[in-house]
Amino acid sequence: MSITEVSLEAGNLAASAVLDDDGRPRRTGTVLTASAHIVTAVIGSGVLSLPWAVAQLGWAAGPPVMLLFGGVMYYTSTLLAECYRAGDPATGRRSYSYTEAVRAILGGAKVALCGVVQYVNLAAIAVGYTIAASISMQAVWRANCFHARGHDHACRSSSVPYMIAFGAVQIVFSQIPNFDQIKWLSIVASVMSFTYSGIGLGLAVAQTVANGAFRGTLTGVAVGAGGLTVTQKVWHTMQALGNIAFAYSFSNVLIEIQDTIKAPPPSEAAVMKKATAISIATTTAFYTLCGCMGYATFGNAAPDNLLTGFGFYEPFWLVDVANAAIVIHLVGAYQVFCQPIFAFVESRAAAAWPDSAFVSKELRVGPFAPTALRLAWRSAFVCLATVVAMALPFFGSVVGLIGAFSFWPLTVYFPVEMYIKQRAVTRGSTKWICLKALAVVCLFVSVAAAAGSIAGFVGAFKSFRPFSG
Repeated sequence: MSITEVSLEAGNLAASAVLDDDGRPRRTGTVLTASAHIVTAVIGSGVLSLPWAVAQLGWAAGPPVMLLFGGVMYYTSTLLAECYRAGDPATGRRSYSYTEAVRAILGGAKVALCGVVQYVNLAAIAVGYTIAASISMQAVWRANCFHARGHDHACRSSSVPYMIAFGAVQIVFSQIPNFDQIKWLSIVASVMSFTYSGIGLGLAVAQTVANGAFRGTLTGVAVGAGGLTVTQKVWHTMQALGNIAFAYSFSNVLIEIQDTIKAPPPSEAAVMKKATAISIATTTAFYTLCGCMGYATFGNAAPDNLLTGFGFYEPFWLVDVANAAIVIHLVGAYQVFCQPIFAFVESRAAAAWPDSAFVSKELRVGPFAPTALRLAWRSAFVCLATVVAMALPFFGSVVGLIGAFSFWPLTVYFPVEMYIKQRAVTRGSTKWICLKALAVVCLFVSVAAAAGSIAGFVGAFKSFRPFSG
């Protein structure tokens, strides 16, 4: 063998050590990192609205509905995981995003529909997380104010400066180039999510013990209580479904998370199913505890945000820690949900202008790798999301609407349709009928949740001035 051949062989071996079979950087994800990404995406600010959601449904329907949503989410996620590779789940062509999976398996107009739904939903989540983070930062100031001045003091402040501060932080973190580079941020965010959820749960348990009994009723908030009309009861019940759907939402980034898992064996689908099972089982148990204990503590008067609605005033420092953990978690969760949008725009730009330094020339600084395009466009996106959040700071309604908008198409419809075609499920067979029936039932749930959340927006706008905080 010649020196040249040896050199080429060594070069090929070196390249294979850092590249996958498709020429992209070698993936290193495991069950642990995939689970961390999922937990970061799932256990978010939505958990804080669950006591309010259970209050609208009552003891009879609240816990079963949460368990049902968890079961549906797990099942459809396993269907979607099977669609990561077109054709054979072990050797077929990889899809790098949710939309690419739809293009590879379904094609046609459904690709455009999926892209619009996914990216609008991800952008809406960025708005929702900006709202949630600002509320938590504001709550830290208010908790200290109440402690110093008394619980009867107004302690009012604007959320606008906090939104601007959160947006500034996101501009910095948005310069992390891709999903695989933020796994450390997801792990930190996962720890924070369990921290604040655990504090909320602990405070709820302590307060329930102090109350001496579980509060709440079988049917939830009753018509007539506080002037609640029959129509409002219906709207609130529907919005509660959207809040629960939002709390479980992560299908819109499942393919992107799966694309971080290292090459087979075992197959990415097998690893993703295991990570999903661990994450959904953990979060469902946690959600049920948080939702039920929050409702047991406050009964039908449960606030729409467990830690910022000031059902708990003391110990104020513990409330501060919990809200600080929420903010840290949302910094990471924001990036998990926005990375697909960033990747979509930048991959199109790279394809259109492959030799442009504006698009491709990176400046590496630790985990950050800004390009001129990345700095300009990602900063503009964060600024726009922040401005929209300042104009629409309605936590409960925003959460419900995002959950309703994404649940059916991204969590149910596309996974079911792709699985049927990928696995050639016979039309009219028992499995085909059951899958279609699941899609139809979930469509009705999404429509109802959207209607309830829109009604919440209409009611909130009657007494709100945009950008007033």
